[in-house]
Amino acid sequence: MMLCKLSLKNIKKSFKDYTIYFFTLILGVAIFYVFNAIDSQTVLLQTKQSTYDIIELMTQTLSAVSVFVSFILGFLIIYASRFLIKRRNKEFAIYMTLGMSKRKISTILFIETIAIGILSLGIGLGVGIILSQLMSLLVANMFEADMTNFAFTFSKSALVKTIIYFGIMYLLVMIFNTIQVSRCKLIDLINSSKKSEKVKIKNPVLCTIVFLMASVILGYCYYRVSVPDGASTLTVDQIGIIIGLGSLSTFLIFWSLSGLILRIVQSIHKVYYKGLNSFILRQISSKINTTVFSMTVICLMLFVTICVLSSSLSIKNSMTANLQELAPADIELTKKRNIPKELQKEYGYTDGQIESSYKTISETLKELKIDEDKYLKDQATIHVYTDSTVTYEATMGENITSMKARYPYLDYTSPEIIVKLSEYNQVAEMFGNETFTLEDDQYMIIGDYESMVMLRNEALELGTPLTIFGKTLTPKYSEVKHGFIEMSSNHITDGIIVVPDSVVTVSDDSPQIEYEYMVANYRANDDKTREEIEEVFANPELNDLYPDVTLDGITKISIYDASVGLGAMITFIGLYLGIIFLISSAAILALKELSESVDNYTRYNMLRRIGATEKQLNKALFKQIAIFFLFPLALAIIHSIFGIKFCIFLLETFGKEQMLASVSMTMIFLILIYGGYFLITYYCSKNIIKEKRV
Repeated sequence: MMLCKLSLKNIKKSFKDYTIYFFTLILGVAIFYVFNAIDSQTVLLQTKQSTYDIIELMTQTLSAVSVFVSFILGFLIIYASRFLIKRRNKEFAIYMTLGMSKRKISTILFIETIAIGILSLGIGLGVGIILSQLMSLLVANMFEADMTNFAFTFSKSALVKTIIYFGIMYLLVMIFNTIQVSRCKLIDLINSSKKSEKVKIKNPVLCTIVFLMASVILGYCYYRVSVPDGASTLTVDQIGIIIGLGSLSTFLIFWSLSGLILRIVQSIHKVYYKGLNSFILRQISSKINTTVFSMTVICLMLFVTICVLSSSLSIKNSMTANLQELAPADIELTKKRNIPKELQKEYGYTDGQIESSYKTISETLKELKIDEDKYLKDQATIHVYTDSTVTYEATMGENITSMKARYPYLDYTSPEIIVKLSEYNQVAEMFGNETFTLEDDQYMIIGDYESMVMLRNEALELGTPLTIFGKTLTPKYSEVKHGFIEMSSNHITDGIIVVPDSVVTVSDDSPQIEYEYMVANYRANDDKTREEIEEVFANPELNDLYPDVTLDGITKISIYDASVGLGAMITFIGLYLGIIFLISSAAILALKELSESVDNYTRYNMLRRIGATEKQLNKALFKQIAIFFLFPLALAIIHSIFGIKFCIFLLETFGKEQMLASVSMTMIFLILIYGGYFLITYYCSKNIIKEKRV
């Protein structure tokens, strides 16, 4: 009972010291609950079945991500407990001097951990339950769910999962604290405040060499991931090597700067001897010198946070913005045509499928007993042809040798897609794209996949001629024109050759139609009728009734549902990981700075004795903490500039128009969370250095 009272009294007395710890625990519990409670919100029950399936997949994915998140939070909580123990070295020394055993000290810490755990769990769950209602609004907005039956709810499964996961974390903290106390020696506890990290003066020449070498390595990594010619040729193994080199060079930069900063500033006497700058710089140099590895980890975590948040938010915004442009019609039907009998065994086509491939889409709809005139309007049909001599290699012309050297992994033997000008213009009008004209001896290329467009432009600028179906054509334009023939949520058209109608003369010999596309709108004036027609074409029973029909289709509604679902999943996972990484990075810095403030109490008192005012001390403390927080963030932002360029390249099919808005939103998260930790750290540190002021 006495130990219990002492533990609770210690928590109350040291509550200000626990501020960062409490804040981090509460935030961690709340976020963990919010992202695991998404599936139980009442608003999600008012969605279509297809949307509900997507939400269910998303919650399963988030549940798996939670396991990884729990490891991060567990490490963070154990790290935080080190600060609390260090903060109380003198207290433990007094206990031991008075005859208290290490077992009883461990019991005190055990009771305190339980009390803190229960308190943080209670408050965190309360905050999480409130925030989860706001998350419901966000999910409802993403999935366009019905809000009429919205009610305040909480997730029992998320509650139980949060309690279990954090209970395990607190148990690990108890074990860690017991081990720490068992290793304590009275003499070390008494003299802990007198010990300080020595500032090791490193060889400036060696530091300069290491810094330049690390900068060169980073420059190489930046080039490989940000320049299109470099990024497009990277393999998975090469990306791994670049990540390893980038991490190593980040460590070397912090190691070298820890030895250079003090030397450089000492040589600038006007700066070094101004006010308390000499004290501030020696403190900063000492911190960086003793936390090189921690700084590296924090910098990389911030880098990952910025890239993950920016990319995930960009994908969602870009996919939403793409829907109107890339899915402008209600439905697009696709049919594989003219399957040769010799391909039956090679590709597994049945006799029925081969026979069906020689029928048009309109004929196939009749076979399926779907009345085309009843359900569809504004139809436009386009046929796709190929010529075995017109490959990607042929379209590159004189550039092919350098192209193969720069991009060895591209398939240069695949045949190009060829379409008639008149048919393309019909589809372009349906899609709201530009229409074109061609002379009998001209061709053009349309596309919207930017990386491939850039490569094709190099050949078009040279006026590369093509022999298509025995006729030699030259390009009308020196660049690829924007266009596509397949509806999608992404920019996937890497190049389609458009030729005059006279070039394509269909006969029994050649050329043969490879694919047929029909684009149409539903004959509907309201959403209800549109959904009824959608069910006709999306009826899964058609596949069972007519297994030999080679007809596929995609609709605006299906594209929208899939796009919204994928975008939401990526957004939530990105937010989950990004916020946790950001909290972890900021909390580690904050706890390290608070621990230093405990050690620096005597130093600040000495500064007071020699005449330093409170204003000067607070200003020095503010500068010291600001530099400590900005140091890893500055390098992380530089990393992120090139990392985001690589992300843009990887996510090019989704579009990059929304990246600026996403980066801006990420900066807001950084300012709120990272900046919030900075301010809390400053005010807590100011309280620590003042608490026994003389």
